[in-house]
Amino acid sequence: MASYTLMTFTDKWLVSRLGPELVGAQGNGGLAAWVPQSMMYGTLQIINTYVAQNMGAGRRERGAAYVWNGIWLSIIFWLLLQPYTLLLPGIFALAKVDAQQAELATQYGRVLIYGCVLNMATRALSQFFFGTHQARVVMIAGIVANVINLFVAAVLVFGNGPIPEDLGRFGRVVGAIGRWADIAPMGIVGSAWGTVIATFVELAIPLAVFLSPRINAQFGTRRAWRWSWPHIRDIVRLGWPGGAMFANEMVCWGFFMVYLVSHFGKAHSSAGWIAHQYMSLSFMPAVGISVATTALVGKYIGMGRHDLAEHRFWLSLKFAAGYMGLCGIIFVVFRGPLIGLFIENDTAPGIASEIVRLGSMMLIATAAFQLFDAGAMVTSGALRGAGDTFFPGLATVVASWGIIVGGGLLMIDQFPKLESIGPWIAAAAYIFSLCVLLLGRFLTGRWRAIRLLEHSPGAEPTQAAGSTTDGI
Repeated sequence: MASYTLMTFTDKWLVSRLGPELVGAQGNGGLAAWVPQSMMYGTLQIINTYVAQNMGAGRRERGAAYVWNGIWLSIIFWLLLQPYTLLLPGIFALAKVDAQQAELATQYGRVLIYGCVLNMATRALSQFFFGTHQARVVMIAGIVANVINLFVAAVLVFGNGPIPEDLGRFGRVVGAIGRWADIAPMGIVGSAWGTVIATFVELAIPLAVFLSPRINAQFGTRRAWRWSWPHIRDIVRLGWPGGAMFANEMVCWGFFMVYLVSHFGKAHSSAGWIAHQYMSLSFMPAVGISVATTALVGKYIGMGRHDLAEHRFWLSLKFAAGYMGLCGIIFVVFRGPLIGLFIENDTAPGIASEIVRLGSMMLIATAAFQLFDAGAMVTSGALRGAGDTFFPGLATVVASWGIIVGGGLLMIDQFPKLESIGPWIAAAAYIFSLCVLLLGRFLTGRWRAIRLLEHSPGAEPTQAAGSTTDGI
């Protein structure tokens, strides 16, 4: 789950060698491209639930159709999304983003949107391997894609032009390739194309496994490729709250980063995006734990073992809390060097020190909510595995608008001397509140009464998801 985040991390690190102001532009453009995709991403996560529950119920061949129809949905959504690229300059203007950063952010964001069908299809396909407990396939694809992204993006960013000295031997290799291929430096746009090319590889590897003779023999993956309204209906019916939840949260975080933080100036924007990148590195692996929780809870509910489903939830929660708690400690102890990694040596001392100062305080705020973020994500994954998607979606919408947006604006109005740090404090309050709401929902036990498979295509009218069939 860290794969896409690592690609954007690489993009930020590479373009930071061209100037720290490009980090803010890359962050704004990347978020503008990701926010609309997040609606489909959140919706597609329900594929994991259907695959896992059907596998737990001994009907593993019924999962592949959900994957194919998730890919069809991704293609349609991608086509509908293309006109959005024309709106990016206006969006950044409304957010009062610096004109130079807005232009660079638009260039970066447009390329990612042109290639986003690859990212969405990859997420749909990944849910199959998560649901069938074969996550190593996705992991291998992510590792290979990130290695490719590092080299391809670097070559496209710097081309046959000068290579920053601090890139060392890696820079010399990149420079040699750029001169040999006679590639003109593309700057921030080159980093975006590197991510798109790497994402194609990340899709190709699991797709090849998905269609392989072994997987086809077990799950019937080759014959389920046709568009199916019943499966589309299932994905949308149960997935839209998760999609709305994810997209709404991204919109609010987008408002937070692009307006509440970035409108204070270039230094605040760059510091904010550097801190946000580290937050993502702690967040996305924990999302992977959440996805695993969805697969485990779904599998055991399909087997009729709600006791094991609950046990796996608590185990996942401890695991995620341990990981994110460690990240929080690292953020506090090494906050200065972590921010300084994105600052070029020849950056003006005044600008560099200001970015480090702001970024360090933002990392401290991030560290404060790491444990609660772990709780919110894992609990959301457990509820999704049971088919309980509406309440988490509603809770996220209410809390994000009320606390991230409303609380952030309130902090700016009532505590102006805090500047961009005020909204970060509001963000910490949001994560805490969401954790309490979702954990409370899980503890009510309402998820135990949901019978998801009774309404899935091909299910017998009297069949319940709580069947004790273990056919695996």
